[in-house]
Amino acid sequence: MPVGIFTLTMAVTALSVFAIERADRQREIAQLDKVAQEVSSGLERRANGNAAYLRSAAALFATRRSVEASLFRSFVGQLQMEGSASGVNGIGWGMRVASEDVPMVERVMRSGGGHADGAPMLPTPPFAVRPADFAKRGYAVPVMYLVPETARNRQSIGFDMASDPVRRIAMDRAELEERPIVSGKLKLVHAGHVSDQVGFVMYMPVFGASRDDGSRTLRGFVFTPFAADEFLRTSLPTDPDTPLGVRLYDGTETNADLLAQESPAARSGRVVRRWVDVAGRRWLLVVEAPPAMVLSMLSVMTLLFGLLVATLLLVLARLVSQQVAEDRVALAWFEQQSSIRDSLTRELNHRVKNTLANVLSIIALTRRRARDLDSFVESLEGRIRALSATHDLLTQSDWGATPVDLVIRAELAPYAQGADHHVDMGGPDVQLAPNDALSLGLAIHELATNAAKYGALSVPGGRVEVRWELAGETTARISWREHGGPAIDPKAGRKRGFGTDLIEKIVAHELRNPVDLRFEADGVRCTLIIPVRERGSFAIREGRPV
Repeated sequence: MPVGIFTLTMAVTALSVFAIERADRQREIAQLDKVAQEVSSGLERRANGNAAYLRSAAALFATRRSVEASLFRSFVGQLQMEGSASGVNGIGWGMRVASEDVPMVERVMRSGGGHADGAPMLPTPPFAVRPADFAKRGYAVPVMYLVPETARNRQSIGFDMASDPVRRIAMDRAELEERPIVSGKLKLVHAGHVSDQVGFVMYMPVFGASRDDGSRTLRGFVFTPFAADEFLRTSLPTDPDTPLGVRLYDGTETNADLLAQESPAARSGRVVRRWVDVAGRRWLLVVEAPPAMVLSMLSVMTLLFGLLVATLLLVLARLVSQQVAEDRVALAWFEQQSSIRDSLTRELNHRVKNTLANVLSIIALTRRRARDLDSFVESLEGRIRALSATHDLLTQSDWGATPVDLVIRAELAPYAQGADHHVDMGGPDVQLAPNDALSLGLAIHELATNAAKYGALSVPGGRVEVRWELAGETTARISWREHGGPAIDPKAGRKRGFGTDLIEKIVAHELRNPVDLRFEADGVRCTLIIPVRERGSFAIREGRPV
């Protein structure tokens, strides 16, 4: 028996440790999946924003006979593009030039003849298309402008983007699909030369006027180069709970396709993978948890505690088994009776203490909240009337779904009649469950009573604004704001009343959502989150078949 007890206790301990570790792993995977969702959404949002810039640029330049430097600078200057710190190296224009026209384009660019302001965009070095291997292709796509005009971007003017197969594939696809396309992994051009910085380029084709046969001539591309490391870094959570490893791949999860990464000190192998579609390109996002201990601290403590309990039980069972055989039955009977008596005594003490605690709480709360018997009766009568008004609405709807509008109007009706103050309310059609409607009615009653005694409804010209809106598919947000009432000193604080406790504790508990109640300088602010139910959910209660 002692060995069996020890084995059973250790088995329960091991099962507890397994459950703790499994819960930790599931929580960790859920956290990784949340981070992956945030990062992928950030990547897609930033890429779509830059694609919109390129689309607008292409639409503008397609209407002009030529793209002058002044027009290009003016257009880019009006865009609120993100800076290089976020991975965006600027926005540029690359014109498609036939190989036989390259010398003429070089002469025009060197002389500044292609610019509306007569000033060349590049004072040094002279404009030249490079590398000079465009003759075998029959065309070149040199960088004509690249804004902002930093020293690094100036040195990139004249680079033939069609000389790079990766860029050329992206441009061909953009021309074919007539939409922004992201290139594959490539090395960015810095100071006129291909650097070691990994990035990608987003291209948008610009076409000329349509011919008689419906075809159009490709004039060039507006493009945006991105530094992959900065592009990924600015899409990461600003304040992560743990240092996670994040890697972005251009397709397969190999070192050759690695675009950017933010890695912890060592890899753990616990990862979440998510595909990201960015402007016609599919990236693989991998989020990895940092290395952790073999067992968590809670698991270690549980294991040690289980071992201690199992050892104590082993010793106790050993001692009990050595008792005298003739006293075993009698001792077991006395122990059983004593255990039953102790359990009954503890249960009785527990019930008595609970009863006394409830009585004392009711007495203390009544003594603190009520100044006298009349104030107690007045407060109690007001709350009962608020419940009665909401009950009337529920009765009219056969205890089905009740509109928020009717609940709020019923509670504010006594205060919306006078001309000295104004009650402004409005919002969409939102249906509430019966219990939620009762809770909302109590909350609005307490807010209106407080406003009538101390707030905006206590002085002429005071104004109360109540607005509600859908906060999600299953919740609605109701905002209460007071204006024009007596000023509240936030530093002086405010004595909490029973109404405040009712809203923040009882109403919040019934609505299953926290209540944000603030006493600000210009008036009370209160925000309630209420569950929204479909009317079909109460079809049985309304006397109609489901």
